[in-house]
Amino acid sequence: MSAGRRTVRNMRRSLVTAAVLLALAGSLGAGPGGADGPPLPYRLADTGGGSQLITAEAPDSGSTTGTVTWWERRGVRWVEAGSAPARFGANGLADGATREQGTSTTPTGLYDLPYAFGIQDAPAGTMYPYREVAEDSWWCQDNASRAYNRWVEPRPADCRAAEAEHLVSYGTQYARALVIGFNYDRPVRGRGAGIFLHVNGRGATAGCVSVPADAMAEILAWADPEREPHIAVGTGSGPTAITRY
Repeated sequence: MSAGRRTVRNMRRSLVTAAVLLALAGSLGAGPGGADGPPLPYRLADTGGGSQLITAEAPDSGSTTGTVTWWERRGVRWVEAGSAPARFGANGLADGATREQGTSTTPTGLYDLPYAFGIQDAPAGTMYPYREVAEDSWWCQDNASRAYNRWVEPRPADCRAAEAEHLVSYGTQYARALVIGFNYDRPVRGRGAGIFLHVNGRGATAGCVSVPADAMAEILAWADPEREPHIAVGTGSGPTAITRY
């Protein structure tokens, strides 16, 4: 083969390779995240190690609304499985590591989701452990109680009713919910108790994250404890940016 023909063939190979690379770049740019960059799970410091993730993002720490998105990892890619408008604490969001109880702020951070509960039956297809709310079901928020930040049934004597939530009294919000593992494994008194992902009430929450009822049902039917889902809560930027967690 002459040197001239080799040169032409090598040029053709180079052109084909360049075209393939351009096509791949275009497909990546057109994927989730688009011009804004890669999908949110790729930008987080940690996703909890599982293959399902819920993100709850507000524009800034003073916001009471934002977006909840649930994601799943398919192979090596994070893919959006659903999204819904979200509500946060009446006083916005605060870093979960320093948050104070009674401030009506939603704690930011990355948390596990220990179990689900509700006044209504679990949606069809629910795989998560689901605890039904009874007349004597309470969530203890009494800092002096041994049951601090725990479901109790019945309410123990050292957990004052004024410092506990009578779950059945919240027929709308606790129709269905997921416990967020904030301050849960080793509770710090005064940090906060009873933080859930639950159904919307009339407005902003006392510190929980809430979504419309149909979204809550969809999340419960989607969440698989075998895939170790976590929830990342944060803001679009600043000290409580969701990408920090």
